[in-house]
Amino acid sequence: MSRTPALLSIGQAAERTGLSVHTLRFYEKEGLLINPVRRVGGQRVYSESDLSWLYLCTRLRASGMPLPAIREYVALVQEGESTMQGRLALLQSHRERVSAQIEELQGCLALVSRKVALYEAQLADDGSDPLWTGSCVVGLEGQD
Repeated sequence: MSRTPALLSIGQAAERTGLSVHTLRFYEKEGLLINPVRRVGGQRVYSESDLSWLYLCTRLRASGMPLPAIREYVALVQEGESTMQGRLALLQSHRERVSAQIEELQGCLALVSRKVALYEAQLADDGSDPLWTGSCVVGLEGQD
C-alpha cells in the first residue's frame, strides 16, 4: 500500500521552519522555492521536501547570499543536471565571500577580546579606567 506524503498547511510549515507565514509567502512570491507551492482546497500546502528546500534557502540568506543569487540558484536547479557546473561555481563564489566575512569577524572578535581582557585586568587591579584621564578620553593608539 503506497503512502501519500503528509502535506502541511502554511501555518504548520511556518511552525516547523521557524519562518513566519508572511516570510513563506514572500519566498514564494520571490521565486525562491524549487517547486511551485501546491494548493489543496485553495490553501497552500508544503511537503517535507519543500521544508528541506526552505531550510537551504534560509541558510543561504543567513550566510549573506542575496535574493537574486538564490533565485539564480533556484533557476539552475530547476533546469536540471546540465547546470551542475553553474551551481557549483555559484556556491564556490558564495563560499569565498562567507570565508572572507568569517575572517573579518575573527579579527573583530580578537579586538573585542583584547578590550575585554584589558578591562578585566584593570578591574581586578585597581579599577581605574586606562582610557580616561579626567576630562577627556585618551587616544586609542596602542590601547587595543
